Amino acid sequence: MTSSDRSQTVDVKGTYEVRTYGCQMNVHDSERLSGLLEDAGYVRAPEGTAEGDADVVVFNTCAVRENADNKLYGNLGRLAPMKTKRPGMRIAVGGCLAQKDRDTIVKRAPWVDVVFGTHNIGKLPVLLERARVQEEAQVEIAESLEAFPSTLPTRRESAYAAWVSISVGCNNTCTFCIVPALRGKEKDRRPGDILAEVEALVAEGVSEITLLGQNVNAYGSDIGDREAFSKLLRACGRIEGLERVRFTSPHPRDFTDDVIAAMAETPNVMHQLHMPLQSGSDTVLKAMRRSYRQERFLGIIEKVRAAMPDAAISTDIIVGFPGETEEDFEQTMHVVREARFAQAFTFQYSKRPGTPAAEMEGQIPKEVVQARYERLVALQEEISWEENKKQVGRTLEVMVAEGEGRKDDATQRLSGRAPDNRLVHFTKPDEPVRPGDMVTVEITYAAPHHLLAEGPAKGVRRTRSGDAWEKRTAAAAEKPKGVMLGIPTIGAPAPTPAPAAAGCGFTG
Repeated sequence: MTSSDRSQTVDVKGTYEVRTYGCQMNVHDSERLSGLLEDAGYVRAPEGTAEGDADVVVFNTCAVRENADNKLYGNLGRLAPMKTKRPGMRIAVGGCLAQKDRDTIVKRAPWVDVVFGTHNIGKLPVLLERARVQEEAQVEIAESLEAFPSTLPTRRESAYAAWVSISVGCNNTCTFCIVPALRGKEKDRRPGDILAEVEALVAEGVSEITLLGQNVNAYGSDIGDREAFSKLLRACGRIEGLERVRFTSPHPRDFTDDVIAAMAETPNVMHQLHMPLQSGSDTVLKAMRRSYRQERFLGIIEKVRAAMPDAAISTDIIVGFPGETEEDFEQTMHVVREARFAQAFTFQYSKRPGTPAAEMEGQIPKEVVQARYERLVALQEEISWEENKKQVGRTLEVMVAEGEGRKDDATQRLSGRAPDNRLVHFTKPDEPVRPGDMVTVEITYAAPHHLLAEGPAKGVRRTRSGDAWEKRTAAAAEKPKGVMLGIPTIGAPAPTPAPAAAGCGFTG
């Protein structure tokens, strides 16, 4: 049972806010942090709550971005005077940066009450209570995983789509990435536990799941079955009521033919693939310690397209890795032209403290990196637009989304995701539809980053997911019953859409 389904008759300790930075794994962890806090008697701060007005503020941090620590300490600095005025307020810092910096956080920001790591997010309520009773900061960093995030209570951001963690950690040693040091070695969940969670989510009304792992298709290495991931995809195909299955992020090294076959042959596994390239140069890939080369990568793309001609493939690319020459960069441009990605998340290399690449010779001047980056973005924009234009005239069933279209109110449109995960804006049907419902539309226009269906809907299919969204929205509108025990707040927590969370770009 999720926390959003629980009775609201418990005493309420106060309000909370969770701020999430980084990859999908952090988004998944934050849903669990919210569930844990609600299990402990807190309620989510209403939408629009002013900064510093929540009783508990949790930062779920990322360590792979440049200046991640400066951003965190800047945010903590703004809260310091607010906490001075409200002594009952508590601040907690978790996630990858907390795992990395540990005691440094409390030294630099002594007003922080709790610091916890990536392996012990389940301890947050206990640490908050201990900090309150003992009136001193609690720092607890576990060195190994205490519980899979998916086994903890959850407050899911969506009523119709859910993350399902199948593994944590990573066995790769990419020279630009600090994630393995912070998340640890790969540890797989038992297939039965994963499928039981998926079945429970479907029973609640979820119709789309995304299997999540730092290196998702390496699943099975910890349990000794090299085909475990393809078997898991096929098993998801046998779950009645589960309409869409996705996964992120895979690694080219572990992307095997049995996975391609499972994708092609399992009807509810979407023909969408995010395959991180990072660089098209064999020389740079070797320096990155990526265990594949250009030929291997393009071979995977060719096999995927042969099995699923309609597949939408996206990628991650780093520009300006130490030692990258103009010839190396041109090899990346070559792969982009050959692969014809539907979308690419492109990043300018920047030093990550604690990674081997940060100490490498041949750091590229900023202006050179910027110029290459702009050339790559321009090429990918052109390809994305050309690939999207091929969708014009197609009839697609779109899952109505919540919070995807920023201009929907002004344009009288709705937005949703096609089976291949392309964003579609479409004319609002005459009959009411809810997030999670399915609308069949014909694509009439394509832009580089979205599709448009301007004609009337060809069909509307109301779903159990739509029912779940409607029920959840109605429940959230009711005030919680009980007595507030923390610093008083007004009203009940309002539902808020999940923030857009790009992958960290360096973990695949």
